[in-house]
Amino acid sequence: MGSDKHSAGLLPTLRMERVRTILTHTYPYPHEHSRHAIIAVVVGCLFFISSDNMHTLIEKLDKNIKWWSMYACLLGFFYFFSSPFIGKTIKPSYSNFSRWYIAWILVAALYHLPSFQSMGLDMRMNLSLFLSIYISSILFLIVFHIIFLGLWYLGLVSRVAGRRPAILTILQNCAVISIACCVFYSHCGNRAMLRDRPFERKTSNWFSFWKKEERNTWLAKFVRMSELKNQVCSSWFAPVGLASDYPLLSKWVIYGELACNGSCPGSSDEISPIFSLWATFIGLYMANYVVERSTGWALTHPLSVEEYENLKKNQMKPDFLDMVPWYSGTSADLFKTAFDLLVSVTLFVGRFDMRMMQAAMSRVHEGAQQDDLFYDHLSEKEDLWFDFMADTGDGGNSSYTVARLLAQPSIQLSKEDSVLTLPRGDLLLVGGDLAYPNPSGFTYERRLFSPFEYALQPPTWYKHEHIAVNKPELPEGISQLNEYDGPQCFLIPGNHDWFDGLNTFMRYICHKSWLGGWFMPQKKSYFALHLPKRWWVFGLDLSLHNDIDVYQFKFFSELVKNKVGENDTVIVMTHEPQWLLDWYWNENSGRNVSHLICDYLKGRCKLRIAGDMHHYMRHSCVPSEGPVHVHHLLVNGCGGAFLHPTHVFSSFNKFYGKTYECKASYPSFHDSNRIALGNILKFRKKNWQFDFFGGVIYFILVFSMFPQCKLDHILQGDSFSGHLGSFFGTVWDNFVYVLGHSFVSLTGVVLLLIMAIAFVPSKVSRKKRAIIGIIHVSAHLAAALILMLLMELGLETCIRHKLLATSGEIVIVFSAKLSLILLL
Repeated sequence: MGSDKHSAGLLPTLRMERVRTILTHTYPYPHEHSRHAIIAVVVGCLFFISSDNMHTLIEKLDKNIKWWSMYACLLGFFYFFSSPFIGKTIKPSYSNFSRWYIAWILVAALYHLPSFQSMGLDMRMNLSLFLSIYISSILFLIVFHIIFLGLWYLGLVSRVAGRRPAILTILQNCAVISIACCVFYSHCGNRAMLRDRPFERKTSNWFSFWKKEERNTWLAKFVRMSELKNQVCSSWFAPVGLASDYPLLSKWVIYGELACNGSCPGSSDEISPIFSLWATFIGLYMANYVVERSTGWALTHPLSVEEYENLKKNQMKPDFLDMVPWYSGTSADLFKTAFDLLVSVTLFVGRFDMRMMQAAMSRVHEGAQQDDLFYDHLSEKEDLWFDFMADTGDGGNSSYTVARLLAQPSIQLSKEDSVLTLPRGDLLLVGGDLAYPNPSGFTYERRLFSPFEYALQPPTWYKHEHIAVNKPELPEGISQLNEYDGPQCFLIPGNHDWFDGLNTFMRYICHKSWLGGWFMPQKKSYFALHLPKRWWVFGLDLSLHNDIDVYQFKFFSELVKNKVGENDTVIVMTHEPQWLLDWYWNENSGRNVSHLICDYLKGRCKLRIAGDMHHYMRHSCVPSEGPVHVHHLLVNGCGGAFLHPTHVFSSFNKFYGKTYECKASYPSFHDSNRIALGNILKFRKKNWQFDFFGGVIYFILVFSMFPQCKLDHILQGDSFSGHLGSFFGTVWDNFVYVLGHSFVSLTGVVLLLIMAIAFVPSKVSRKKRAIIGIIHVSAHLAAALILMLLMELGLETCIRHKLLATSGEIVIVFSAKLSLILLL
């Protein structure tokens, strides 16, 4: 018994499953992962490079420092333009295309610059050899896999081998094999046999002062490692035989080059060591593949506890959608959103309004009970907690985070020495913009309903495809709405929900009963809630007018007259914070809303809540004489969308003639200013898709300048200041030419100027708006011209030094310009 207890306690202590994992490969199919081959190739490269004479390497570097510098600048230039695409997945396709496109431009530029041979390397020979071996390896392995799968289909191979190899795995293994062959060829050559070549021992002149007895030290051995390299090349990668020994191979294998001191009579009949190396790698791959797939050994590998838990966690992790790429030039959703917005503004604004249809269907009569718009089932509760948020449905992870917090039974907040417990709200109010970028069944289901359902599950009997015809459809055992004590939800539409004329909102909100675990008794896009303690919530639908329509105004005004008492308190919920936007744009919108608040509620509106702006800000009225129409102003658009700045509203302090003071904001004004500066500096990294639009705009701005054939005066200056003056003088001449003689570029400048002026806040005077727009466009035009001339000078320099082909020069140069400008 004692030994059993000891062994039972010893195994968990040693954690044998971890030991087994270390001794065996943790991946399902080791042959599909080339990391061991990659490590071997890297170690081989380091060995061969270090075996060269260090003095020779330094001497080559010193003599060709200008070319090495040019290559460094060129690689840095392309890294700058490719950095947004590094680390991106294969989707979206624009990212994948851009990486390959930039790589192609880089290879073309490197190819036309001086060969690495002048710096001790011959990359062109290696590139030719790499492509030959790479293509041959791919064809050979594809044929092998086809034969193997055919044998599996006939039953001649074990059935556990039915999994097909990924094509990317084959490409990866072929690339590693090809690189290995090229590395060994670069340092060992394609020698068939060393004839009449004495074994030479050379030491660098840098280390000639060493004494003979010191040459056995490790540093001396390191310097003389070239001797070891020659031994490796002559023994490990020696020829494997003659062509006469393998007559079937004599017609297509690679033959070795005879290496001797003088002229060698005859030609080599010996098979190349490069071929033997390639055949060895291919043979190992095939043998490993056949053994693993035939025996099923790889399928029995154990997993450690941590790996199993991680795998289980990843399988259970919900597949939420990423954040909407608002600055993407390739997003079909954004193009559809722009089209829907154009149709909505043209069709629905002033021509057809879903709110009019809702009013007609509700049969609004004076003094009648409006069950579709008025809800008083919460008024009899002793107390009530409610949550408010807006602007959800941008990114799945962020929306789920907010929904999960809302679903918690309670949240504890620490404030100084006290702990405040906030229970889950009996009522959830959502202030619009339920899914981005446009309303559709897909965006509502994946960006709104999915995160909320993961946060709080709906009833098990509820079906997603169910359409609620007679709302509210109460759960079994509940006959009246006021008997239901679970969390409930009421929502108003935002401007994004109106892009399709409110069709999706009506289908998913007004004709469904559950948003996750929140019950939705709502029937229309606007509503009135009677809460306990004589509190009210007016949920207004502003549509795309930024105001309520006459039928909505009629409903709320009559409700105020007939039901809202003189001492009652009203919370007005709208989608847009008109107090901030009107101040920022110097406008006066929402006149019907203002009329309702000022002339009907008459000081009973204690709080206005809104979303649309993706931040948190709370203002309170400064006590003063005279009536106060709205006591508190609250913006909470932190439902999961991207963040909006707060510091741009730091000067807001007037609304309805009263002074307001900012009590809280998230982010703070200081943090908001810092984040906004970071957005400018990191915009391209975070919004790499915008390169497409930026490249097209810059190309249009300088289109009329192509080609620049007279730039000799810039390069003929005697001093750096002379070169600089000639360069900026040329920039100014091109600037004047664009404004005076070009057609395409001038059109682009005019259109960009109109857009730049339009985006300046309207509260700025017209004169200042025009000045800001002109400065903005001038800066872009100057940047485009400078980049264009720098590229032209680079091409001109390469042509002067015969680094670029001159046949069909204009066509080649123009194609290069077009390719590079599109990257800008």
